[in-house]
Order: sequence, then structure tokens, then C-alpha cells
Amino acid sequence: MAATNQNDMYAGSSETTEGKVFTVTGQDWDAIVSGIAEDADERVVVNMGPQHPSTHGVLRLILELEGETVTEARCGIGYLHTGIEKNMEYRSWVQGVTFCTRMDYLSPFFNETAYCLGVERLLDIEDDIPEKASVMRVLLMELNRISSHLVCIATGGMEIGALTVMTIGFRERELVLDLFELITGLRMNHGFIRPGGVAQDLPPGALDEIRGFIALMKKRLPEYAALCNANPIFKGRLEDVGHLELDGVLALGLTGPVLRSTGYPWDLRKSEPYCGYEDYDFEVQTWDTCDSYGRFRVRLNEMWESLKIIEQAADRLAALEGAPVMVGDKKIAWPSQLAIGSDGMGNSLDHIRHIMGESMEALIHHFKIVTEGFRVPAGQAYVPIESPRGELGAHVVSDGGTRPFRVHFRDPSFTNLQATGVMSEGGMVADVIVAIASIDPVMGGVDR
Repeated sequence: MAATNQNDMYAGSSETTEGKVFTVTGQDWDAIVSGIAEDADERVVVNMGPQHPSTHGVLRLILELEGETVTEARCGIGYLHTGIEKNMEYRSWVQGVTFCTRMDYLSPFFNETAYCLGVERLLDIEDDIPEKASVMRVLLMELNRISSHLVCIATGGMEIGALTVMTIGFRERELVLDLFELITGLRMNHGFIRPGGVAQDLPPGALDEIRGFIALMKKRLPEYAALCNANPIFKGRLEDVGHLELDGVLALGLTGPVLRSTGYPWDLRKSEPYCGYEDYDFEVQTWDTCDSYGRFRVRLNEMWESLKIIEQAADRLAALEGAPVMVGDKKIAWPSQLAIGSDGMGNSLDHIRHIMGESMEALIHHFKIVTEGFRVPAGQAYVPIESPRGELGAHVVSDGGTRPFRVHFRDPSFTNLQATGVMSEGGMVADVIVAIASIDPVMGGVDR
């Protein structure tokens, strides 16, 4: 079969001299399959992605097909590589937050928290973090867990044709992003959680908005159950798809809803508590089907549990009115101890007056900590937390300087993607979409 294009100066002519050529011109899939089936040894290799609406970012899937059955599935990653971990070595410890928040961009607060907990362990100030800062971290992470699960459920629904699930999922996520904007000033990539605490206190009226959100979500979440839980079409697309038993999950090191869908109740908030999670009343959600449907049900139930935690955190914050949100050590606390200026940006006039006209020592300290940053004792620490996708760990290494020597993240999206082949092989092409959606990978976290 020859293909020529005399009009295109960049495309010459080519001729296929060996192998079998299949010409696909829009006919029925059955006709294509029957043509391929004439030779049982033939396999067709198809690239799904990286520019594909159903691969959750720039993920490339290399699928080997026999008819419509997947005989082999492999991931091609690296299309969203940012070099974040390497770039952090050239910035101060505080500036590192603005890098890692951009990794898994659907759960930025978890990236920030894991990194800051590692830095705080090296600084040996874990016990000095103000209670209010820890409660605010929990509040933001659980709001973030809800927004992340909403995106997972919404995009997964869109990919199988359940468009109403997509529209209401993003409707609710918008409410969470509004809360993020109210509290941090940004909808994504916040850089709000800092070593030693958080950047600033809650703004006036934030707790009322949070309680309003809780009340609304208690009315909205049942809509997902009504649309999906017993829907025969939805269940038909998800049940027994992406099936992976507990022994396979453990062998691959998978965590998060993929692990809990096998019935194994492993959640770091309970098993290895951090940020005071041991003081909150909530239950680890599991399912027992080991498939995509079970992972959907786990995420839906986890949003209810997150609402319970947010409600408890809001009550605690109401009792901590005026409490500090950053450690008292001024050699670490910049810039979180600086009041926001009258224009909503920058320093307060009182602070500027102090460092510019009242205290030479304050000016010197301000200059040093802004330009150079604080020093972290030499050593290394690994801190894992439970992100929406599983165990997110930060391995932080210091050589005693003002910048990280090494920072490496164990991102659950990267580890969980190992299951792509075992979940997809032997199934249909259409089921690959469902299996990938049930893993919920975010390629910013995979490629970093």
C-alpha cells in the first residue's frame, strides 16, 4: 500500500513493503475485527494518549489488542515532567512549599503538609506547632480530599457517559475552591502551609462559610448515591472491571481507595496519626469488591467522613479565636507572623514602621531571613500522610544549610499506576478507561 502527498513539501512518498496493512475508514468495528481475525497471530498496538481526554492528564497508554481485547497494557509517563524536586534544592526551605504544592495539583495542601512535616521534624519543632495551625491544616486537607474525590468521580462519570455526574461534581468542587480562595487567597497552588504553621489566620466570616458548605454538602452528596449506587448501567460498567485482589495490591504497594476497596482498612490518619488526627472522630471506609465500583463507593463514603472531620475542626477553630498560627521562634516564623497590609497584600504599616524606623536589629533579621532563610540541622526525615490517592511521603534531607539538600516524594499516583497492566489485560478497550479512572492518577504527581 502506497501513501503519497505531492502537495505537502514536508511529507514525501512512502511505500509499505512488508507486513500486513489494515485500512480503517470508519466502518463498523466488527468489520475491522473480522479482518484482523483472519490471522490469529496478528496483534494491533494502539497508543491511547498522551493527548486523550480519558487518561487523566498527559498519560500515554500503549495497548496491544487482539480484536477489542487488551492483551498487554503499558504506561508511558514523563510528559509532564517539571523537575520540581531538583528545583527545590535551589530555593530556601520556605520557598520549597511553592514548588511542591504544584505536584499533585488536585491535592496541593497534602503536598505542602507532607513537606512541612518533614522540615519540622528536622528542625525538631513538631511539638511546638500551635494547635490552631494543626487544626487549620486538617480542615484544609479534608476540604481538599472532598474536592479531589469530586474530580475523580466527576471525570470518571464523564468518561463513561454519565454527564450529570460530571456537572454536579464540578458544581460542588467550585464551592470548595471558593473556600480555598477565601482562606488562602488562591484557588490552587496555595503555598499556604509553611514550616512552623500556616501563612495567616482565618479571615472574618470564614467559619460561617465553612458551616454553610457543610450543610449544603449534606444535601448534595445523596445525589451521587441516587444517581450511581444502584444504577444498573453505572454498575454494569464498573463492577468486576479493574479487579485486583488484596495480595496483588500489597505486592505492588498500592494504597488509598484502591487498597481499601479490597476490605483492608489501612489509613495513615488512623494507623500513623499526624496533625492531631487521633483526636478526631471518623471511620476508615472500606469495600469488599476489589473493583472499580468498590473504589467509587469508598470515595463517596470518604467524603461523608471528611465532612465529619471538617465540622469538628470548625468547632475547634471557633474556640481558638485569636490563637497563634505559627511557632513563636522568629528565626523560623517569617513570613507568617507579618500582618497583611491594608490593601490585602504585603506587610502591615506597623511592621514596616518597626523595621525601618525603630529597630536596626529587626531590619537586619528581616533582611537575612527574607534573602537567605533559616538553617535546618543536618539529617533526613521521611513523613507519610494519607492523601486522596494513598500514601504521600516526603523524604527531606538537609546538610545544615538554608536550602534542602535533597527532597523526594513518594507520590501515590506514581505507585498506583503500576496496576494499569494487571487491571486492564484480558478486558476490553472500553474497560481500560474505567480501570484508569478508578486508580485516579494525577500526572503532575507522577512526573513531578
